[in-house]
Amino acid sequence: MSDGGAGAKGAGFGMPRVGMGTAVQGPRPEPIRRAVLKAIEAGYRHFDTAAHYETEAPIGEAAAEAVRSGAIASRADLFITSKLWCSDAHRDRVLPALRQTLRNLQMEYVDLYLVHWPVSMKPGRYKAPFTADDFVPFDMRAVWEAMEECHQLGLAKAIGVCNFSCKKLDTLLSFATIPPAVNQVEVNPVWQQRKLRELCREKGVQICAYSPLGASGTHWGSDSVMASAVLRDIAQSKGKTVAQVCLRWVYEQGDCLIVKSFDEARMRENLDIVGWELTEEERQRIAGIPQRKINRALRFVSDHGPYKSLDDLWDGEI
Repeated sequence: MSDGGAGAKGAGFGMPRVGMGTAVQGPRPEPIRRAVLKAIEAGYRHFDTAAHYETEAPIGEAAAEAVRSGAIASRADLFITSKLWCSDAHRDRVLPALRQTLRNLQMEYVDLYLVHWPVSMKPGRYKAPFTADDFVPFDMRAVWEAMEECHQLGLAKAIGVCNFSCKKLDTLLSFATIPPAVNQVEVNPVWQQRKLRELCREKGVQICAYSPLGASGTHWGSDSVMASAVLRDIAQSKGKTVAQVCLRWVYEQGDCLIVKSFDEARMRENLDIVGWELTEEERQRIAGIPQRKINRALRFVSDHGPYKSLDDLWDGEI
């Protein structure tokens, strides 16, 4: 894999190691379009979106504009990830959902299409708050067969999942004809995902880390990563920012990582994680940080739904 853009690629399908995330609160098409154009200028080539984010259209517009301006030679220079929302996680709705995503992006294919959550909701339920009546059982096999069809049709160059526990990933791998290329999950120094990473390495599934800085400022995020005394001390001793230390740590695990900043200076700072490394002592200090999952996804838990507790949703891996 490469970093943001140029360089060696891997993971079997050329996913750049650093991608730009576009999950935002409320529709903001023009700021997203401008930010994506700035990111392309800064060297980003991997952009992460989702039907649920409502940011597919401005990403598509920015990509087309970047081709017209000569900032990139063609659409093929970009790696675009999008995701299937829970209300479309039904066998007969997956392909139509991807076709809508492609219309939004004004593209013929996505490089990676992910099942956003191991959760199904009634069709049409896109906006929170969700109620117990919105949730229906998740038919993993049926949804995955439809995802495989998307790949076979050439509409998704690769397919994968998000937020799958070890148990759910093992279940999927037990019947998948096309195994998932990626499991996109929360990874940061406060939630290091050691057990899941070991399984993914063994099975050849690439981890892609979201919220590598703890998602401070979001409705579910935490400042526990950026406020960590251990990370601040390491950053000060290396002349780096806390964000750079976090991102370098994730990078050294072999994970891809999704970063999100619309500030141009920070965009460039978030790419500056190669050409230096953490010492073994620093890695050990980070390994000793107390672990706590930040994105617990309580909104998918209901006394009357398929997941009656967080342990049900995460299979005790929390």
